[in-house]
Amino acid sequence: MTTTATTTLTGSAAIGPAPLDLPLKVALTRLFNGISPASLVQAYADWLLHIAASPAKQVELGSSAMRKAAQWLAYVATQSRGLECIPCVEPREADKRFKDAQWHALPFSAIAQGFLLQERWWDEATHGVHGVSRHHEEVASFVARQWLDMWSPSNFVATNPEVLSHTARSGGLNLASGFTNWLHDFTALATGGRPRGVEAFEPGRDVAITPGKVVWRNHLVELLQYDPVTPRVDREPVFVVPSWIMKFYILDLTPHDSLARYFVAQGHTVFMLSWRNPGSEDAGLGLQDYVQAVLDAIAAVRRLCPRAHVHAMGYCLGGTLLAIVAAVLAGRHDESLKTVTLVAAQVDFHEPGELGLFMDESQVAFLEDVMAERGYLDGVQMAGAFQLINSKDLVWSKLVHEYLRGATTPMTALRAWNADATRMPARMHAEYLRQLYLRNELSEGRYRFDGEAVDLETIAAPMFVVATERDHVSPWRSVYKVHHLVDAPIEFVLTSGGHNVGIVNPPGGPAASPEASYRMARTRRHAAPVDPQKWLDASVRHAGSWWPEWHRWLRRHSSDARVPARAVTPLLPPAERAAAPGSYVFQR
Repeated sequence: MTTTATTTLTGSAAIGPAPLDLPLKVALTRLFNGISPASLVQAYADWLLHIAASPAKQVELGSSAMRKAAQWLAYVATQSRGLECIPCVEPREADKRFKDAQWHALPFSAIAQGFLLQERWWDEATHGVHGVSRHHEEVASFVARQWLDMWSPSNFVATNPEVLSHTARSGGLNLASGFTNWLHDFTALATGGRPRGVEAFEPGRDVAITPGKVVWRNHLVELLQYDPVTPRVDREPVFVVPSWIMKFYILDLTPHDSLARYFVAQGHTVFMLSWRNPGSEDAGLGLQDYVQAVLDAIAAVRRLCPRAHVHAMGYCLGGTLLAIVAAVLAGRHDESLKTVTLVAAQVDFHEPGELGLFMDESQVAFLEDVMAERGYLDGVQMAGAFQLINSKDLVWSKLVHEYLRGATTPMTALRAWNADATRMPARMHAEYLRQLYLRNELSEGRYRFDGEAVDLETIAAPMFVVATERDHVSPWRSVYKVHHLVDAPIEFVLTSGGHNVGIVNPPGGPAASPEASYRMARTRRHAAPVDPQKWLDASVRHAGSWWPEWHRWLRRHSSDARVPARAVTPLLPPAERAAAPGSYVFQR
């Protein structure tokens, strides 16, 4: 068989700026770190023009400012007399910056309360302005929050009582250590180096060490099959499609938190895709090439497991891709898939969460300009968007912890994986953003593969859908919409945690979280509530990991008879064979 696929150019004409525009466009993308200035200007112009034409809103905001100022003055006066008083405003539940008792005494209590009142005022100012589009309102509010977070009193030595106390106790050594931490991070960023501590989590040595082999390969993917550990296995193999923007081994981290290892131990034959890290030569690869790679991999799994249908699982963007594949196969009356599992994956992008703030025509065109220079979007640039969305935890808390307190955050397997991003071919990423994000073609039945419309409603295979409660990438209410897009029975699970931690959630051992839980509510086919809140109200919370629940569900949808464990027999010439985790995972 041929082991290297031919690159197929799909989609529309070449993306990116005209050659004459390229130098200026590239300079702008570097200056603004991949965020379109035109998009921000449009949002704030919309907001400013409408608020300028709204005297009633201006009066309301002026009254609010005076009321908050009076509250703050009364609070400070009461505290200065040594009397107990109720704070003007409490931090939001997720805001941990001012929880320490030292923030409750003057002068720091006055500083913190003034900042929080200002946050509330700007939230009022950027919402509810008649005539401002919803997208521009969200962008204006988001940017205001980012700006305020940057100037939070917790970010500065002189206005952070916790840092001042720590500095006094250590004689200033914390600031010296913090400067060393900053210098190391700055040097790594400037030179393209790797974060501190990732060398302790090398794939194939420390992570991604579940035994197996590469059994099939083409230009885009390697297909791994893990060695069986039970004498008999389910007839139907489990085939996993990870997201293409990160390395696959989030699902095979350490032995204690490896989903792949867990399901092999439960008697499943597990196959895993490992995506190639594309370079400039792959700029013309399109989204359809990625769909075709999954179709080809499923065909390879069926060759290795003859007379067996496949339990397919897709995580994040891999789940979106799997949904397309499942609909393509259903449209062809191909029954290769026994079940379909979507994990933290959206198929309807009408409400994509805060990532959608960065997705309008101007921003997508700006990203096309970013990709035009080298033919791909670098994983570091993508990581910047995720940091912006959760800047309190990923940016400012790091500043306080590592640069002001001088502490060192221990590197973990999950953090090391998060720093090991892959690139995205220019054409594929542009098609994904335009066709799925901007135009929502998949959920509306307008996305086409190989000239044929992809209709999600044709999917009839039973589905297991997992969402996470605190997901900034794939909000659970958006994931829930799959109920009303497919013609399939769905088991919906809402697990605790975020996009990654909620999924990498082993049921036992040292990596198990004592706070882990998940919600379920069984609904009849086509009878799930339209409003996800009604599903939530009817759901029952269970302690522990969702992994055993998925295993039990797979068993219910598997053949009664089990088969002898399958030997791992690669569909590759001997010279091209390799042990797991393969070769693509090492591409940087």
